[in-house]
Amino acid sequence: MTIAVVDYGVGNLFSIYNALERIGAGPKLVVEPEELTGFAGIVVPGVGSFGRCMRRLSRFEEPLRRALDGGTPVLGICVGMQVLFDGSEESPEEGLGWIRGDVVRLPDSVLVPQMGWNNLSIRREVEILEGISDEDFFYFVHSYHCVPRDGQVVAATAEYGTEIAAAISTDNLFAVQFHPEKSGAKGLSILENFVRLSRC
Repeated sequence: MTIAVVDYGVGNLFSIYNALERIGAGPKLVVEPEELTGFAGIVVPGVGSFGRCMRRLSRFEEPLRRALDGGTPVLGICVGMQVLFDGSEESPEEGLGWIRGDVVRLPDSVLVPQMGWNNLSIRREVEILEGISDEDFFYFVHSYHCVPRDGQVVAATAEYGTEIAAAISTDNLFAVQFHPEKSGAKGLSILENFVRLSRC
């Protein structure tokens, strides 16, 4: 069983692919929606604007939903996390709406975009964050952040002018605002946790 990386024309595909390969996940780039079946887990990357990502991701929406409903673990990264929400202030396109809430711009009191390392505040003990503590730092690059209606889905937060939902865990849906593939050994630990969950 392998991990699919959805290749919909945006995202840091090769960094994620190489990180998954490094931990022995057997990744495969999936270009066509009909190919997105039978995988142990699915990674949805995302870099750039919310609207551009949604326009390109829309053709994968149905197979992604089928996989999620069938119990396949799904991990959204950066804008791949944001598209899981209802919508974003950045663009008029609707998101997938799998997590109720909106994506809003970071406050004017801080330098935007946030580009750099930030530590997490662990809110819940969840499997995707096993081995991660409040002292661990991860690499963020973003101008917008997710505000879920139900705060119970938030597994970890970060502070950058406001409290940011940095990691989400609900059933077999996981998401992180930071880039685990660019966050050193601890980032690889999160990917390893996802792969382990996918093979259970």
